[in-house]
Amino acid sequence: MPGSPFQVSQQTPSLETYLLGRIDFRRCLDLQKQLLPQVAQRDDGQVVVLLCEHPTVVTVGRSGSAEQIATQARMIRNGQVEVLWVNRGGGSLVHSPGQLAIYPIVPLRWHGFSVGEFVERLQVGIVETLHEMNIHAHLLPGRHGVWGRTGQLASLGVAVRDWVSYYGAYLNVCPSMGLFRMVESDRLSEDRAGSLVAERGRGARMTTVKASLVRHLADAFGCERSHLYTGHPLLRRD
Repeated sequence: MPGSPFQVSQQTPSLETYLLGRIDFRRCLDLQKQLLPQVAQRDDGQVVVLLCEHPTVVTVGRSGSAEQIATQARMIRNGQVEVLWVNRGGGSLVHSPGQLAIYPIVPLRWHGFSVGEFVERLQVGIVETLHEMNIHAHLLPGRHGVWGRTGQLASLGVAVRDWVSYYGAYLNVCPSMGLFRMVESDRLSEDRAGSLVAERGRGARMTTVKASLVRHLADAFGCERSHLYTGHPLLRRD
């Protein structure tokens, strides 16, 4: 594909994107786990991407610890915000409305991706999306995530089961920034949370971000065809 930093194989799969709206973190994780064997069993390399927002919750990944959580934060202390320990890479993260959760379910072996290359391609898709919005986004050597002048715009937390990826990335479009104080590491200057609204100095439409992101993820994962759906059939069976 012209302008792509990656080589695309002769056999190109499709990218199927499901817009889930606002969905509970656990319910979305259950959906990902149901999709893992389906994606693994296919022989066409199809990539599934779930895009959604979560009600406010704090998750702690495999590199996280209780020390990262500001347990005296009022919303945690009062039980308004739950802290979940999860089996993904990365540390402690805050999720809330206005943050776009990006969950690519990719059959890595079919595509010939190492875990490191998958992470690189995911980051490139996000960076190219932000460049299209005239945001000077960049990576930091030795770190996973995407940064801008206002701080970290996207955090990564990836997991792999049977060579299929799940979890993914969290892009701060227009969240309530005060919520990020619930995680102590976000108070460090290098790790302070930024957002697309802060970068642009004006609003950022979630629908615009999603449309651009789907195009750039399809490019990054070598998918020449993509389809967009609202909701997911497995959620309607709940």
